[in-house]
Amino acid sequence: MSSSDIFTGEVIGTAVLILLGAGVCAAVTLKRSKAQNAGWLAITFGWGFAVLTGAYISAGVSGAHLNPAVTLGLAIQGGTEWSDVPLYLASQLLGAMIGAALVWVAYYGQFRAHLSDPEIISTPGPEGMVDERLEPQAGPVLGIFSTGPEIRNAVQNLLTEIIATVVLVLAILTQGLNDEGKGLGVLGVLITALVVVGIGLSLGGPTGYAINPVRDLGPRIVHALVPMANKGGSDWGYAWIPVVGPLIGGALAGGLYELAFA
Repeated sequence: MSSSDIFTGEVIGTAVLILLGAGVCAAVTLKRSKAQNAGWLAITFGWGFAVLTGAYISAGVSGAHLNPAVTLGLAIQGGTEWSDVPLYLASQLLGAMIGAALVWVAYYGQFRAHLSDPEIISTPGPEGMVDERLEPQAGPVLGIFSTGPEIRNAVQNLLTEIIATVVLVLAILTQGLNDEGKGLGVLGVLITALVVVGIGLSLGGPTGYAINPVRDLGPRIVHALVPMANKGGSDWGYAWIPVVGPLIGGALAGGLYELAFA
């Protein structure tokens, strides 16, 4: 697999993943969206279909990692060369940022309507202000771009992300690699998408199940950069948890695979 294959597949695949995943969050959240208030089931199945589409597009090119935790788990398991890991991670981050920017473009009118509504801009974010000297935590549309906890407890939030990511990466590793050694085959893509739906339904409640560092970090960067009046803070104080937690989970899944299944 060439470096250009990895870059192309991971950028495009991750961009599609975030476009459709963050897109369903925008559809459910924003005023003047036809899907507003569609609920958690719409979000979990939307993210599952997002994984299915992004992975199907890129599986034959880069192996459809689309997630640094998956890349790390595969490197520990031996399915990915360690020398390729930095390129995978950089490509995934770039793709995630592109996907988030496309969501902003696609829902631009809805973002403006939502953030100009007096009810929205006069309502504090879910965590309010911890300290008047500090940046506000989650702004009113941050949940479209990134995850956040329902109960802010760093230990619990970190453990939730670790546990959920172990399930995801172990489910991927135990499917094995396809004949070309590039990653998941067609059936594996479908199984992985269904696993993501299951994780969202069962383990998504506490933190919003990032289970992918770039899924959270890339869109959070875009949220911080795009010009949106009244968008609020990007909650950088929480941002390390959906990055570190999934990386730990991916590494643990890789080690568990080597102990139990290799």
